[in-house]
Amino acid sequence: MNGTDYAIDAVGLECPEPLMIVRNKVRGMSSGETVSVVATDPSTMRDLSNFCRFMGHELVTSERNGERYLFVIRKG
Repeated sequence: MNGTDYAIDAVGLECPEPLMIVRNKVRGMSSGETVSVVATDPSTMRDLSNFCRFMGHELVTSERNGERYLFVIRKG
């Protein structure tokens, strides 16, 4: 996805790998920066939503496009 500060390709990875990669990336980001995530594991919908809610980040986009799940997260 264009227009974000960072991008993560988690295609083919299974839980908990996508969440761990996102968590490590967001930890090093500045408040307000964004990261796009592309994943194929359906559990990322739940995992990234919960991660954002618990950690105070904004889940800007969460959508499914065929077999891929697309997310944009803004660090809180």
